[in-house]
Amino acid sequence: MIVVFDAQCLLCNGWVQFLLRHDRKGVFRFASIQSEVGQALLAQAGLAVDGLQTLLLIDGKHSWQHTGAIFRVLGALGWPWRLAWIGWLVPVQLRDPLYHLLARNRYRVFGRLEQCAMPPADYRIRFLE
Repeated sequence: MIVVFDAQCLLCNGWVQFLLRHDRKGVFRFASIQSEVGQALLAQAGLAVDGLQTLLLIDGKHSWQHTGAIFRVLGALGWPWRLAWIGWLVPVQLRDPLYHLLARNRYRVFGRLEQCAMPPADYRIRFLE
C-alpha cells in the first residue's frame, strides 16, 4: 500500500509519522506529491498535483481518497485503529465535506514547510523517491 501525501504540510507529515510509529507490519510505503514518483502515482489515479487537497492511498490497481483513504489506512493498522471503520456509518456526504474543509485550511491551521521534510533515516527505505 502506498500513501501519497503533501510533504510540505505539517498535518500530513504528522499523519506519516503516526503511520510509521503504528505500522508494525511495515505495510505502508510513502511518496510525496512533490516527488516524481508521487506525481506519477497521482497521474495514474487521474489527479492533478496543482491544488491537490487529498490524501491518496494506492493498493495495487485500486486507489482511495479523502475519508475513504483514511479509514482504509486505519483498518490496515489493525487493533485498535481498525475501530475507525465505524466511521463508515457516517454518510460520505457528511464525512468528505469535513475532510475538504480541513484540507483546504491545513496550511493556515497546522503550518507549512518551505522545503519537503526528509524522512527519518531508519525509515528512509519505506519512502519512494
